[in-house]
Amino acid sequence: MELKNVSSCYNDPFALLSLLKASTKSPSLTSGTQIHSIILKLGFNSNPFLATALIKMYSQSGTSTDAHKVFNEMPKRTAVSWTALISTYEQNGYPKRALDLFREMQLDNVKPDRVSITVAISACTDLNALDLGGWIYAYICRNWNKYEILEDLVLQNALINMYVKCGDIKSAKYLFDMAKRRDVTTWTCMIMGHALHGHAIEALNLFNIMKLQTKPNHVTFLGVLMACNHAGLFKDTWKYFKSMERDFGIKPKITHYGCMVDMLCRLGLIEEAYEFINKMPIKANDTIWRTFLYACSVKGNITLASLARARLAELAPHHAGDDVAMSNAYANLGFWEEKVRVRARVKRRKPPGCSLIEVESQTREFTISDGAKCKNDELKEVIEGLTANSKSLEGSFENFEFCYYDLVGE
Repeated sequence: MELKNVSSCYNDPFALLSLLKASTKSPSLTSGTQIHSIILKLGFNSNPFLATALIKMYSQSGTSTDAHKVFNEMPKRTAVSWTALISTYEQNGYPKRALDLFREMQLDNVKPDRVSITVAISACTDLNALDLGGWIYAYICRNWNKYEILEDLVLQNALINMYVKCGDIKSAKYLFDMAKRRDVTTWTCMIMGHALHGHAIEALNLFNIMKLQTKPNHVTFLGVLMACNHAGLFKDTWKYFKSMERDFGIKPKITHYGCMVDMLCRLGLIEEAYEFINKMPIKANDTIWRTFLYACSVKGNITLASLARARLAELAPHHAGDDVAMSNAYANLGFWEEKVRVRARVKRRKPPGCSLIEVESQTREFTISDGAKCKNDELKEVIEGLTANSKSLEGSFENFEFCYYDLVGE
């Protein structure tokens, strides 16, 4: 984008606004920062429209710090500018910071609008913060007319998706049943929710109703295939997979092929899964090879496990979990020296594990090395008790030894 002849725009902030919006289409920040410099020189940085557009420009380029700096320099912040900043952090992978800003927005006596609330709900989904998501829904019900909520399809879908991803399928179903309008996203969220919670029959029944009203998309079929796999409905998995392109003109993506590999691995058909991977019209990614590797490790097929590990070394060389799967495969066959050798390599490479947990509406992050923050003695006692109970049920598990070795190794 050329900025050589912009003198005619100098005294027109709205012309600069048009230039700024056009600059967001470029992957480079150069033109956007040049316009920002012009805005500062002309003293237009207090213009709320330009400031908000700058926040969005920096957001799209992933520079949250610069977006926040523009926000801090605004003399007056509106709901639109707050929403732009909250969206910046949520879209760039900082959902916790986005929710902190959502709280600050209310403390600043700025009433959240539908867009900011939708973004906050998405942040709750990313953090699996069910209590906070429920509080936001209660806030909506207190401040808005019930029918306004039901008419806002984007907000409604965000709420259903949040409840689904956070494990409250009952609340998701309630909102789905109350919905006046449903698009493909609404149907897909609910089908995916049933699939993730093991409600295969409900997912498939919903899909059959959906077909009569709305054309499914590739995400819908992903939920259908997952539902079939988790319920062991393997014949149905093949049926729906073939139906995608034949009946709906939807070409299967890598995720759909991944579901088929997962199905074959669940059936223990390792050789067939390997053949399917090699015949796929799409090159298998690391997720598919990892699924296959884990299945090989459970079945103790060292030959195919080694082939899968070699492919993963090319696609994702730094993923320590692949070596864990190989060590489990060796342990399952009693190859202890090889297991110890691979485990030693894992300990040298693998960073501490990190987890998130929601306690009293606060999301807390901790790692395995945070000994000072944890009650280690009590945790150790609980783990030893779980291990003892698991050993007493050894006969109930086909591959108990494999699971136990992995636990001890960690």
